[in-house]
Amino acid sequence: MSQHVTHPIPPVFDSHSRILILGSFPSVKSREIHFFYGHPQNRFWPLVSALRGEPLPASVAEKEAFLLRNRIALWDVIASCDIEGSSDSSIKNAVPNDLNRILEAAPIAAVFTNGGVSSRLYERYCLPRTNMAAIRLPSTSPANAAFSVERLKASWRRINDFLPPAAPRA
Repeated sequence: MSQHVTHPIPPVFDSHSRILILGSFPSVKSREIHFFYGHPQNRFWPLVSALRGEPLPASVAEKEAFLLRNRIALWDVIASCDIEGSSDSSIKNAVPNDLNRILEAAPIAAVFTNGGVSSRLYERYCLPRTNMAAIRLPSTSPANAAFSVERLKASWRRINDFLPPAAPRA
């Protein structure tokens, strides 16, 4: 059964953010912990920390510090919607977030979408307002079993093209 849900997590960004990564809408687990990519099987945090040459951040505070230190802004396309659990495919009556609050405050060089649903939602709701094309990356969701971690790394490596050099790997 779908319910109307309002996005409970504020965006993470500051005046130094260089890229914006957008999901679709937070999962039930993310809404519970009040932070992005909260499901333990989601590969977002292991992936971006590996690409940036840093240890995996554990707490919400560590994750937020990681994003800001690496000049990564993070949010979702949708501000509220009707959704069944965590199912992106069930999203209806979507109301987009106002991404211009980030784009006007930070020198964003590239927008990335995490998966097909966020890409389609961005193109439909946000692109007409931002006039900034997004680069679609494969979803880090555990539902995207077709992509191994290595395949995800190969695609997601593009984020480093817009960021300062990553920390050297130990």
